[in-house]
Amino acid sequence: MQPDEAWGSRWHSCAHPLSHRYMEVACDKRSLVILAADVSKVDDLVELVESVGPHIAGLKTHVDMTEGFTIGEWGRVVDAAKKHGLLIFEDRKFADIGRVTETQMGGMYDIRSWADLVTSHSISGPDIVDGIAAAWDSVQRIGGVLLLAQMSSRGNLLEAGYTDSTIEMGTASPHVIGYIGNGSNPDDISSLRAKVGEGRMIWTPGVNLSAEEGVLGQRYGHPSDAIIAGSDAVIVGSGIHKSEDPAAAARAYGDATWAALMSR
Repeated sequence: MQPDEAWGSRWHSCAHPLSHRYMEVACDKRSLVILAADVSKVDDLVELVESVGPHIAGLKTHVDMTEGFTIGEWGRVVDAAKKHGLLIFEDRKFADIGRVTETQMGGMYDIRSWADLVTSHSISGPDIVDGIAAAWDSVQRIGGVLLLAQMSSRGNLLEAGYTDSTIEMGTASPHVIGYIGNGSNPDDISSLRAKVGEGRMIWTPGVNLSAEEGVLGQRYGHPSDAIIAGSDAVIVGSGIHKSEDPAAAARAYGDATWAALMSR
């Protein structure tokens, strides 16, 4: 199936080139799954990517969790992701002023050189997005920002007014590919989609095929419900990498999300 057929108005309305790249990869893989690879050792992370790569559309990293980090070793993760055609999504959750954030995109992790997407809070204002974009410009790369509009953790402070301001900030910036929504609650996703419209993506953590509450206040919803409600990608961590068979789990999540997209 061609991307414009699968995605409909989202394909035609999203202008950012990485939106289209993601939608193309999702169609190729028949999966709307982003692996939250919260694994601390490079060897384990590369092995995981090689195992589940055919069944996912993107890799979400926390580079600062990596034990004994070196940029050379991290290159192995980047190479494995590229081998499987995955978007690399560094979940950095930037929250500082623009000048500092531009610097943080470089530094020892040099996020600007390998990440296609990053997350950012909007609390410090729109200059943070410009700082992220300037870092990519400095290495002649195109990247996209996902702003945190909602969170799935219990008691978080991203209330309706904050969400509305975040959407307003994202709408004004060509660098914002979309928003992070609350995958544990389909009603929250539906509400967010109504506010966002068709021109930006919504990616959602907080989903699991076994929708139970996790540790430290993390809540879960079903991935199919998230897609039906308006999410464009589900971010799955322990449901895949802590499974006895990560490849089979990734395939199951992929099948569920693709079927939901076809239903939507």
